[in-house]
Amino acid sequence: MSVDVKICGISTPEAMDAAVEAGAAFVGLNFYPPSPRAVTPEHAAALAARVPQAVIKTGLLVDADDATIAAILAAAPMDLLQLHGSETPERVAAVKARFGLPVMKVVKLRQAGDLEAVDPYLAVADRLLFDAKPPAEMKEALPGGNALAFDWSILKGRRWPLPWMLAGGLTAENVAEAVATTAAPALDVASGVEDAPGEKSPEKIRVFLTAAKAL
Repeated sequence: MSVDVKICGISTPEAMDAAVEAGAAFVGLNFYPPSPRAVTPEHAAALAARVPQAVIKTGLLVDADDATIAAILAAAPMDLLQLHGSETPERVAAVKARFGLPVMKVVKLRQAGDLEAVDPYLAVADRLLFDAKPPAEMKEALPGGNALAFDWSILKGRRWPLPWMLAGGLTAENVAEAVATTAAPALDVASGVEDAPGEKSPEKIRVFLTAAKAL
């Protein structure tokens, strides 16, 4: 099966070029300031200028207000907004209506019961992304990009009417197992292609994309 890949949290020209040249379908720019992957709108604009039209530029936002989103988009136009916080279905609909862009809502999972959170978003989001829910005892956990995987088997045999991505603890070494278990049509990777938090490795990006293409 063909699996699309999103390289998320890109912050250097070298990483962006590696992602584009190796065939990423999506590239992610993180606008959540506490994250080690965060970029300013101005920095994002310079990175986005390196991306061809066919690659989907994704802006990662965490409970951002309209003024923040507007300022980001004024400097760095995006193709897709990724809402990675506690945004309600009503907020997802409002963001989509206000900014006229498709929206991908992140749903965080730890156990099968967490999937109950999906249904309210099906009528308002354009895409879904399933990421690992950090354990309560994890100190200074980020909304995503914590290098944590969840039990992929809870997605086995599940289908949704929206396109969706799998995230959380993915690496070139486990990507085949992840897709075999979940039948994910797309993958989102951040920490799995880094040498340290926020430090993307162009070589690891290339290796991950090669592994995904080989599926």
